[in-house]
Amino acid sequence: VKEVSSFIKKIGFNPANVPFVPISGWHGDNMLEESVNMTWFKGWTKESKAGNKAGKTLLEAIDAIDPPSRPTDKPLRLPLQDVYKIGGIGTVPVGRVETGIIKAGMVVSFAPSGISTEVKSVEMHHEQLVEGVPGDNVGFNVKNVSVKEIRRGFVCSDSKNDPAKEAASFQAQVIVLNHPGQIGAGYAPVLDCHTAHIA
Repeated sequence: VKEVSSFIKKIGFNPANVPFVPISGWHGDNMLEESVNMTWFKGWTKESKAGNKAGKTLLEAIDAIDPPSRPTDKPLRLPLQDVYKIGGIGTVPVGRVETGIIKAGMVVSFAPSGISTEVKSVEMHHEQLVEGVPGDNVGFNVKNVSVKEIRRGFVCSDSKNDPAKEAASFQAQVIVLNHPGQIGAGYAPVLDCHTAHIA
C-alpha cells in the first residue's frame, strides 16, 4: 500500500481518496463478499465530497466512486466522430458531447468550416432525447447540410454561445509516440486531437 500510495501521489492523485482492496479474482476473495482468507484486512476507507466512506469489498469500493460532474454550464463542444446520410432522415453527425448541451431547435455551427444549421432531433441508442449532455454519444439530424460539407474532426458548437473557432496557436500537453529517435527540422508528425487525425 505504501509503494502504490507514493506512486499515485506522484501522478497527481490523493491516496486518501483511493480505496485499497486486496482481492483474488481466482478465488473471489473480497470481490463481492468479505473473504475468510484475509482476516488481516480490516477494510478500506476513502475521503470524498459526500463524507468518508468505508467498506471491505471491491464491489463496495466501486459503488463508492463519486460520479464526475458533467460540465453542462460550459459552451457546447461536440467533436464529430462520423457523419452519416440516412435515407428518409438526412445528414446525421455523431459524436460525444464534451461540454454543454445539445437539443432540437438549437442553431449549431461546425468549426473550422463555419457552416451553421438547425438541429432537428437528437438521439442516443435509437431513442430520441430531449437533450444530450456531457458523456452522451449522440447522433443529431441537421437541416440543409450535406455529408460532404462536414466530416470527422470538425467540432459542433452552439452558434449563440461562444461558438468554436480556429486559433492561431494553443498550448497543449503532448505525448509523443513512436518517433524516429530524434525530432528535428523536416520531421512530419501525425497529430491526433480529439477525433481529428492530421498528417
